[in-house]
Amino acid sequence: MISIIAELRRNGRATNQQIAEGLDLTAATVSSRIRRMEAANKLRVVAVSDFRAHGFNVLLEVAIEVDNRPATDVAEELAELPEVFAAHLTTGRYDIDLLVVLQSIDQLPDLLLNKFGKIKGIRSMIPAITVDIVKYQFDVAPIEARED
Repeated sequence: MISIIAELRRNGRATNQQIAEGLDLTAATVSSRIRRMEAANKLRVVAVSDFRAHGFNVLLEVAIEVDNRPATDVAEELAELPEVFAAHLTTGRYDIDLLVVLQSIDQLPDLLLNKFGKIKGIRSMIPAITVDIVKYQFDVAPIEARED
């Protein structure tokens, strides 16, 4: 099964037949194994596109300290904003870590002051603008069970 995943990482558009030929399996076997991994929430085939393809030119991380409100509630409210594409509850000095995308740096004041600033419980925010992406790997991710 690991080799099927490796083939899908290499070429996410590969057909079951193409994967099967590369692994000396039948297409039916590949199809069956993929279905089993998907059913067990061990695999989900998704498309990932570049931020810039969607007009996002600014990537930033925002560390947030929460006060007088559960961090989970604040994180859930922040996660509803379209600019936030990842929200993490963390340990240490800050309670929440966000990954945010913007089309332009000019949108940053509105985001911090008018959107984040209206969310109750935020004590402090430390935005850090990404100047270069050295590694951004999507080989593994948390997969939640699908609701049918």
